[in-house]
Amino acid sequence: MIKLLIRKFVKNYEHTDELSVRSAYGQLAGSLGIGCNLVLFVLKLCAGLIVGSMAVISDAFNNLSDMGASIVSLIGTAASGRRADEEHPFGHGRSEYIGSLIVSFLIILVGFELFKSSVGAILRREMTGFSWLSVSIMFFSIVVKLWMFAYNHYIGQKIQSPVLRATAQDSLHDVYATTAIVSSLFIGQWIDAPIDGIMGLAISILIVVAGYGIAKDTITVLLGAPPDPMMAERICQIILEQEGIEGVHDLIIHDYGPGRCMASVHAEVPVMGDIVKIHEIVDITEKKIQQDLGVHIVIHIDPIMANCEQVDEVRRFTLHCVHAVNPVFGIHDFRMTDGEQTINLIFDLEVPYSLQQSECDRAVADIQAKLKEREERYNAIIQVDRKK
Repeated sequence: MIKLLIRKFVKNYEHTDELSVRSAYGQLAGSLGIGCNLVLFVLKLCAGLIVGSMAVISDAFNNLSDMGASIVSLIGTAASGRRADEEHPFGHGRSEYIGSLIVSFLIILVGFELFKSSVGAILRREMTGFSWLSVSIMFFSIVVKLWMFAYNHYIGQKIQSPVLRATAQDSLHDVYATTAIVSSLFIGQWIDAPIDGIMGLAISILIVVAGYGIAKDTITVLLGAPPDPMMAERICQIILEQEGIEGVHDLIIHDYGPGRCMASVHAEVPVMGDIVKIHEIVDITEKKIQQDLGVHIVIHIDPIMANCEQVDEVRRFTLHCVHAVNPVFGIHDFRMTDGEQTINLIFDLEVPYSLQQSECDRAVADIQAKLKEREERYNAIIQVDRKK
């Protein structure tokens, strides 16, 4: 059904890389969410009032908050489709992440409200009635929420939207919650205990945990997450395939929203190479990455002494010393300046983020000492570069 709606309401629906198409997808998903959640809110509120169930009434207001989340999703997706301007030269793609964050806060808020109501129901030992009409409404809600999960997940994957993926997960958690409530309506008829409140308490915890997970993932992206390993590997592969490029390092990818990635990387090239030819190769490589991966990249050239037996031998020995101190360490940007009294070995030392500063300082000192053991004139100038 969702594919039929997409073909009907999304013009050029196959061109998901276009901002206007992505915006149309988001508006369709948001509009469906508003309509479905509004209907479910009214039906569940009536069902909850009929049987006197705090869990059902809370679930109704959960759908009301979901409707608000759909409105946020609609606004966020529309805003992200705006093109770059003077104040936002990288576009408005991160509006979707902000929308996803707001959705997570709404989910957490509903969870806390449900928690308080459920605790009150347990303390008052409130018992619930039973109505087949209410049960039918809840089953209908489960079917609708499963469909909402399916279409939000489908569209979210198709246009790479974090807001819609978050909304899809919220719909799935609603299915769990509603299923638990239906179970409590049946069990409550046979057990003299505040099952309704206990079930509402469990659901509230589930909702809060789900909201926290969405918020954590979104904040990670906004603060700056490490590059996707598959994308990073493909970028490095494309660069290393080019003639004259000996190595790559310091790849940084900035995410300005789905389909809006910018990157920078250092490419090691022979110091005696033809600079005009190298520049041409770099230009071609940047364009290829843009076309193949949709990433706007800037490649910085690092000249290194290539095919020099003396430098290569010292580089290998330096790497041996580094691995002797810690096997996970690496080096790049190795340069060597030869003098009468001092031979400078200049390189970047790759260490993991988890390494404490004191451990890092000790490792640098150990590497410098090992190099001096071989040649007293070696003076290791080490720049620490933290890696994942």
